[in-house]
Amino acid sequence: MERRNFLKSTSWFILSLGGAKLLASCSPSSTTSETPANSGIAEAEAVADTNAQTQSFSDLKELNFGIISTESQANQKPIWEPFIQAMSDELGMPINAFYATSYNGVIEAMRFGQVHLAWLGGKSYIEAAKIANAEAFAQTVGLDGSKGYYAYLITNKDNPIVSQIVNEDGDQYVIKNASDLTFAFNDPNSTSGFLVPSYYVFAKNNVNPKKVFKKLIFSGNHEATALAIANNQVDVATNNSESLSRLEKTNPAAREKIQVIWTSPEIPSDPIAYRRDLPEELKTKIKDFFYNYNDETVLGPLEWSGFIVADDKNWNAIRELEIGKQILEIQENENMDTADKEKKLNELNEQLKAVQG
Repeated sequence: MERRNFLKSTSWFILSLGGAKLLASCSPSSTTSETPANSGIAEAEAVADTNAQTQSFSDLKELNFGIISTESQANQKPIWEPFIQAMSDELGMPINAFYATSYNGVIEAMRFGQVHLAWLGGKSYIEAAKIANAEAFAQTVGLDGSKGYYAYLITNKDNPIVSQIVNEDGDQYVIKNASDLTFAFNDPNSTSGFLVPSYYVFAKNNVNPKKVFKKLIFSGNHEATALAIANNQVDVATNNSESLSRLEKTNPAAREKIQVIWTSPEIPSDPIAYRRDLPEELKTKIKDFFYNYNDETVLGPLEWSGFIVADDKNWNAIRELEIGKQILEIQENENMDTADKEKKLNELNEQLKAVQG
């Protein structure tokens, strides 16, 4: 599905929400320069927010590049180090890789100026744009030239539910049998691991996942949800096409045990974003590096072929889902005053119109 169709499908549902229900620690590392180990967010929060707003980056001698936790740092570090080194060589300054144990870790580190640019997911980006002064300038391109990927629901191939699911209609099976199933989301700030399946699988079917499953957990990253399925720790979990492709290389035995039972519409691929207040000359150098970098030996392990020019609007489809999520939560809030509810819903619908242009 092309991105405009993804936008159309999200827009249609948000405008006809009805009574749907929706579930509404960090460590830096470097391949070019050592940064002291710290608690990341705890340290960041010790810095006054006003300092983050007024600090100057005009005399930066090195950059911290944030990497969201789609899998363990042990897996991420070897595939990111060559890319970080190439960026360092091109920009002529040390680049420190900043790994976090949660998506929010990178967002908060960027918010407080500990991270200057980052690889983010769509949902984590729109949050970073809102609170961390982030601005997207590039979009990843897959090995096949695609500019999008897919969210999945997955189960173990040996799980009895596989024989009862026809034509990857697993979302309907999961909904009908939720009370007998254990379920794992990824991270609350994950696009494919939380937002997209929450929207398409649960909200569109008037289901609140917090209330229907035998057990519901957040595993933290895509690797963790995949391994939870491979090891029969949960019945069903979220994941995505890119992460399962990675798993084929990092843990083929685990990948062999996994069955995809539902596939989402195509999701816009990931943004690369920097802080808006970086010096313009530095931002130009960063953009030039990303737009022209095409070393297959370095990009291949990251499942990318390169980067294209992008801007903030490329992820408006994700914003629509987020606004829809808020609308659903307010509609189902029985403790909210009617007048307040109407006022807030009007505000959100105005936001939705603005996003849709």
